[in-house]
Amino acid sequence: MTFEEARAQLPVLERLAYLNAGTNGPLARSTVAAVVAAAERDLREGRSGTGWIEEVLARREEARRGLAEVVAVDPELVVLTDSTTRGCQIVASGLGLGPDDEVVITDQEHFGLTGPVHASGARVVVAEADEDAILAAVTQRTRLIATSHVLWTNGRRLDIGRLRADSGVPLLADGAQSAGAIPPGAAAEVDFYTVSAQKWLCAPAPTGALVVRDPERLEVAAPSYLSQSAYDASGAFTAKEGAARFDSGWIGVPTLAGLVGALATHPEWRYERAAEAAARCRALLEPLVEVVTPPGHSTLVSFRPAGNPTELVASLGERGVVVRELPGRSLVRASCGWWTSDGDLQRLADGIADTLS
Repeated sequence: MTFEEARAQLPVLERLAYLNAGTNGPLARSTVAAVVAAAERDLREGRSGTGWIEEVLARREEARRGLAEVVAVDPELVVLTDSTTRGCQIVASGLGLGPDDEVVITDQEHFGLTGPVHASGARVVVAEADEDAILAAVTQRTRLIATSHVLWTNGRRLDIGRLRADSGVPLLADGAQSAGAIPPGAAAEVDFYTVSAQKWLCAPAPTGALVVRDPERLEVAAPSYLSQSAYDASGAFTAKEGAARFDSGWIGVPTLAGLVGALATHPEWRYERAAEAAARCRALLEPLVEVVTPPGHSTLVSFRPAGNPTELVASLGERGVVVRELPGRSLVRASCGWWTSDGDLQRLADGIADTLS
């Protein structure tokens, strides 16, 4: 599949320089067609019966296998969730943390991670988003390190494998800005790894996943109907084998169909092309703004404009260039996917240059 053929799957790119997959990725025609076909099937034939249930369960396992391939782990280690936030909640509640326990996070985390950690009841220790600073914050009371793989703010990629190995402490990695954007492999190095499928995987929302390296060591603290293989009237249940015991609940057939469809749209060369787009974006922006993302770290390019970031994002939007302001940080973020063209990036650079003139 050529770049032009792959890009043509995403109609939004016909009008917009869409640079916001860090929030929601562009939808492909085939993804939406799969959603519509499944919804129309439900409309015609209803949502009931053995055949329908079997189809749902088969689609769930197809999605589980597809998401496992994205992060290069065994499907038995993959939980189906609706978001990274849900994945963090599953881990934070399942560890049975209390006030005598500590969780080390960084000062650059999204609330999708910090919220569940603070609600766990543990003492939260906030460190600078740097490997040495995180390791220095670990004590004998530390039960978990919880940090992003790629920081949603400045796009820096943390060496989560080093953090896990050097600390000896279980590590929860927020993979919202890495899964599907950069080459896989890191999920196998840590204990827990989340996926937001609506971002770089361009799936419908809400969809996501959680990798649990050792399912037996995490408590099923918030069971769904799908967590059990058997139960009785008392509420006692036998948990499913593998990470499926943590599946966070029902996902509608249309959404499942869209997720499976989206996973089939990404070309083999996606990671190389996305990295090239990010490097090109950086080269175009450096003469115009202060780029804060370290070179070669991720597919995010965050920058600090000379003027008001809110006004810049609005001005770019009027030109058909979609980027995101990071509130309270005086930063604007461009997300570069495998679908990003040189023309998209030139429109971004030209729009910024015009606001400065």
